[in-house]
Amino acid sequence: MNPDLENALTLLTRGGLVAFPTETVYGLGADASNGAAVSRIFSVKGRPLTHPVIVHIAHTNQMEQWACNIPESAYLLAERFWPGPLTLVLKRALGVSDIITGGQDTVALRIPAHHIALALLTAFGKGVAAPSANRYGRLSPTTAQHVLQELGDDVDMILDGGSCAVGIESTIIDLSGENAAVLRPGWIPIDQINATLGTTVIGATASSPRVPGAVHKHYAPKTPVILIDSKRLNDVVYRLIEQGERAAVLAYSSAPINSTLINWYGAAQTAAGYARTLYAMLREIDGLGCARIVVETPPQSFEWDGVNDRLLRAAASNED
Repeated sequence: MNPDLENALTLLTRGGLVAFPTETVYGLGADASNGAAVSRIFSVKGRPLTHPVIVHIAHTNQMEQWACNIPESAYLLAERFWPGPLTLVLKRALGVSDIITGGQDTVALRIPAHHIALALLTAFGKGVAAPSANRYGRLSPTTAQHVLQELGDDVDMILDGGSCAVGIESTIIDLSGENAAVLRPGWIPIDQINATLGTTVIGATASSPRVPGAVHKHYAPKTPVILIDSKRLNDVVYRLIEQGERAAVLAYSSAPINSTLINWYGAAQTAAGYARTLYAMLREIDGLGCARIVVETPPQSFEWDGVNDRLLRAAASNED
């Protein structure tokens, strides 16, 4: 066995915290059956205890250890999208801790599509609770270096798996109620979920379970973010220059004018490319010391739903 993987397994068994790569973002992992270890995740992240965490498993047959009354729709989605960036919310099994579920009667499960994560989960043989390996509300990490910058010595070990291939968090589908519902858009578009289930997934309601990443402001850099549509972008840029305000711009189009006040970043043209680089680019821009980050609004379509969700939350008012 790889020495790093062996060390990670030892740490998890002893109640330690191990950051590991998935295809979406890096997770901060702890033995999901160890309440003290999972509580430490909340402490390190500064995460409210009412926020549930996703339990990562290695095989579909492990769902029954964590969930009960599992509907056929869960197996359909698992067969189609696992391993992959899809999280299923199900009725929790007897004995699943409130620290995992945020005190709710549901539990969130997924199988990640990353060889290091799968090797770790398979060898560990149990569920691993793993929210993103960052401080609560901030940009999720997509490299091991991001985790180190965010958490430093607060994490016992970081398994380096390179840059994450997807770059934004998983799509979350609630199957605990009468109708399947999308609680967080992600990389898997909802039209693919609909096609797999043969029905139309509804949106979240007031009675939907709480899930990770669903608060109004989240996934945010420290620098304020504003979203601007293409028609208004150049006017906004000219106004910032007139006001003498230093800004960074993330856009598809070219800069209308050269100015030492504006740092211009070209956005990826595809949803896949945009998602893969989004957090790393915002993290880089955040270090420039600009007054604000101006983002040209991406297209509005199913495949862009996850990206648009993250940008809307990043741009939400700090007062909300």
